[in-house]
Amino acid sequence: MLFKPDMKTAGDGVIKVAGKARRRVVSITVLLLILGGLGYIGWRAMQPQQGGGDSRRGGFRPDMTVPVLAATPKIEDVPVYLDGVGAVRALNNVTVRAQVDGKLIKVNFKEGQDVKAGDILAEIDPVLYKALYDQAVAKKAQDEATLANSKLDLIRYEQLAQSNAGSKQQADTQRALVAQQEALVKADQAAIDNAAATLSYTNIVAPLSGRAGLRQVDQGNIIHASDTTGLVVITQLQPIAVLFSLPQQQITRANAAAAKGTLSVDVFGHDGVTVIDTGTLTGIDNQVDQTTGTVKLKAEFPNPSYQLWPGQFVNVRLKVDTLKDATVVPTSAVQRGPAGTFSYVIGEGDIVKAVPVTVTQQNELSAVIAKGLSASDRVVTTGFANLSDGAKVSVGTNTGEPTADLAPRKRGGSKGSDAGERRSKRGQGQQHGGEGNPSAPMGQTAPAAGPSNAPQGAKQP
Repeated sequence: MLFKPDMKTAGDGVIKVAGKARRRVVSITVLLLILGGLGYIGWRAMQPQQGGGDSRRGGFRPDMTVPVLAATPKIEDVPVYLDGVGAVRALNNVTVRAQVDGKLIKVNFKEGQDVKAGDILAEIDPVLYKALYDQAVAKKAQDEATLANSKLDLIRYEQLAQSNAGSKQQADTQRALVAQQEALVKADQAAIDNAAATLSYTNIVAPLSGRAGLRQVDQGNIIHASDTTGLVVITQLQPIAVLFSLPQQQITRANAAAAKGTLSVDVFGHDGVTVIDTGTLTGIDNQVDQTTGTVKLKAEFPNPSYQLWPGQFVNVRLKVDTLKDATVVPTSAVQRGPAGTFSYVIGEGDIVKAVPVTVTQQNELSAVIAKGLSASDRVVTTGFANLSDGAKVSVGTNTGEPTADLAPRKRGGSKGSDAGERRSKRGQGQQHGGEGNPSAPMGQTAPAAGPSNAPQGAKQP
């Protein structure tokens, strides 16, 4: 028997599904209409504000003055520097080693101590070398006694030979023997000098003045002349040297300046601004480093306060020239455009004009103008946002540098700030002690709680 579906039930289901679909379409349509209306209203509300902003922030109006600050060029001598980066090196660095072998019986210096040339730094046991010295002295005394006896015999033989009582050959032989004895005494003296020098090596002496480093050998150890580490390293800190590099394009300029006389060199501290010492250029390397394209230069500094230390990296500037009676303006007065550098000059009626300028050199603070400005001109230093050629300006009187506001004030009026402060205090009091609790840690005051009990529409303090 075949199944026959109930047509009435199926029709009711189709009608229900169609009804739900229609209601969903209607809901979506209404929602879209509402969103569109809200968007249109918002767009119309924002349109006047955008138009007003454009009219205010667009290009400046010809009838409106632009507030600016101005400066007058200065005529002064400006030094010309070449900047480089270098490292501090000791002017002399010596590793003090023993020249004889022996036991280290005494150390006379402290680590980090300043020593002078000739100071005895340490002592080696001198007993063996003293014995060798005494032996050489005794040998010379023995040979001198023999020489004296040979000279007496020579006198006798010569007298006998003159009276034909003796042989002349015997006198000549004795004369040769005396010469041998004299040579032997000279050799003995050389041996004494050698023994004395060896004995003096038992005192290890500072070869130069400087600062001693860390001790490498302790007292009581056997020290050898063949030791590579040595006893201590002495570094000369006053004066001290700095090796720095300049680009190869500056070699000609540096050599030309060095040919005229001694050049001054400044070295900066860690802040890169403070000059901690000033010295002189002592030498320029004879070749360019092909790996870096730079040439090395060496300068010497007195280093009176020991602010320069070997191995320290420093910034260096080399003074190569001085521009006499140069026109100097603040760096902010120099602007750059498609045609090059220019400055805004304030003319009659406070009308600005863009004047092209030629800049010789420029740093963070000042710029040297070779052509385009005179000492009587006034140039704009700030306020370029709404400025153009031919604009009328009003020059401000605040020539000081702006200072940062370390504690900015809140926005809004004083009433709003006071109300916000009271609300903050009331919230803190509720958080700690609860509303109306007189024992709250923050301590609610009457003005803070008053507005909550005031009738609606009452004016808050």
